[in-house]
Amino acid sequence: MIDFTLDRKSGTATYAQLIQQVEHALRLGLLMPGDQLPTAKQVVGRLAINPNTVLRAYRELESRGLVEAMPGLGTFVRRSLVAPHDPELEAALGAWVATARAAGLGDDDMRSLLEFALSPGQRETA
Repeated sequence: MIDFTLDRKSGTATYAQLIQQVEHALRLGLLMPGDQLPTAKQVVGRLAINPNTVLRAYRELESRGLVEAMPGLGTFVRRSLVAPHDPELEAALGAWVATARAAGLGDDDMRSLLEFALSPGQRETA
């Protein structure tokens, strides 16, 4: 089961953070079809947030076809977002991370570089 966390300083809406975490877990294979998400009550109790925030996130995930609410039973994962493994790509990424670490970059620095490389303006020039 996913264990949600919040970054209250991120500037990202709480419901959007929940959605992002579910999508991330789906991409990594941490959540698979049939897995149950925590109940809204569980999330509210753990994160001290409004129940409507959790319900909004779950409704959005359902509208994307990622989860299905089953009244009285809970909310369950419908489909995975796991991408096929590409060993060459994984090796290249591992080499890039090693090079970045050798250059003194930390995790946050690497994330910033990756986010910059993925930004719309960068995709057009690549």
